[in-house]
Amino acid sequence: MDAPPFLAARLDRGAAPLVVGDVIALILLLTVGTLNHTTVEFLTANPLYLPGVYAPFLIGWAAVAPLVGAYSAGAVETAKSSVPLVIRSWIPAAAVGLALRAFVFRGGAELTFAAVMLVLGSLALGGWRALYFRLR
Repeated sequence: MDAPPFLAARLDRGAAPLVVGDVIALILLLTVGTLNHTTVEFLTANPLYLPGVYAPFLIGWAAVAPLVGAYSAGAVETAKSSVPLVIRSWIPAAAVGLALRAFVFRGGAELTFAAVMLVLGSLALGGWRALYFRLR
């Protein structure tokens, strides 16, 4: 069964490395952020804590990024096209993640946390993609 035309235009097979890198970048960002507020001992004693931190933002990313075009043919061409697409995808994806965190998962969506997630998520995703295209 083929993807619907709308989604088919936004998903390119060549974007598979971008998918992997984006998820790794988000997990690293969220892990470092968590370690700024807790200890390794706490995380070791509570192995489900980090997945609970990752889940709202990865769900938001999975729901929004393909729709905005983070994995479209344009995203695979150059850093000049890919970086703006990933940042434009992150902004609404982070909003979804913050809403999920506030209403479904543990945690909150305080204004300062939201600002940090928007800025650092944009830097992490945009920086990773810029590096990818430089090394490719």
